Amino acid sequence: MEPSELVDRILAGDRRAIARAISMVEDGAEGLAELSAGLFPHTGRAYTVGLTGSPGVGKSTLAGELVRAARARGLRAAVLAIDPTSPFTGGALLGDRVRMQDHATDPGVFIRSMATRGHLGGMALATPEAVRVLEAAGFELVLVETVGVGQAEVDVAAATDTTLVVVTPGWGDAVQVAKAGILEIADVFVVNKADREGAEAAVRDLEQMLRLGPPLDWTPPVVKTVAAAGEGIDDLWVAIDEHRRHLESSGELERGRRARLLREVESLAVEALRARARALLDANPDVVDDVLERRTDPYRAAAALAERLGGGAM
Repeated sequence: MEPSELVDRILAGDRRAIARAISMVEDGAEGLAELSAGLFPHTGRAYTVGLTGSPGVGKSTLAGELVRAARARGLRAAVLAIDPTSPFTGGALLGDRVRMQDHATDPGVFIRSMATRGHLGGMALATPEAVRVLEAAGFELVLVETVGVGQAEVDVAAATDTTLVVVTPGWGDAVQVAKAGILEIADVFVVNKADREGAEAAVRDLEQMLRLGPPLDWTPPVVKTVAAAGEGIDDLWVAIDEHRRHLESSGELERGRRARLLREVESLAVEALRARARALLDANPDVVDDVLERRTDPYRAAAALAERLGGGAM
């Protein structure tokens, strides 16, 4: 199927076309640039929420309940579950869709697990492109769920409007929070499985860390939920909505989206230059030989390479 035809079908809400486009994003397939160009004018209207936290905290259940809340409010919702990539098949390992089958027959819901095995720049570039596919298809709320806490989660936090950091009772003390750096990416903290012992202590630890931290224009609220029972979801929805209103009234929503687009353009340009640099090195093995034989140093070699690429001296 030609990218132009795929664009038309996505804009019409064709689910198979949406799935095919996200597969193109995963694979970094030929035609992705043309697809992106066709979809881009129809994007920018969805609100994006990232969910991150250690495996087992209930992110998929929470995402399913937020989808239910969105549908009750008449919103079309999509979930993009960013999974680890299998070293054997190249596919997504977790298959979070299995855990959200309640919504499988709802035409106003789209749920997809995605591995970023082929996309240049990895998750930092694959995620916003996949989100745009869903935006163009008319989904008004896009949830981006990730696994674990690490660089991938920082990338996803940077790619969404509101980031939820999910923990559970007994997750650890305040020192561990600071070490993990999650205070820096959280817009809302969720203490899930709050019917377990230690929930109040988890809330206190988080609130204490927030009080000890630097003053913030937005202080992340701490919301208790029991996602498996649907408890606390309305409170969580209110917290997300309040953060959205804060972003809109302060101008941060527009500034954040602008900054994300600029970072994405920069990353794409860097990836293109990196590919050209690799090709140039492959075509000129003497450059590597000169470094290996200590006839020149890496900085001089890089400067010469940059000059050949048209970037001038470093």
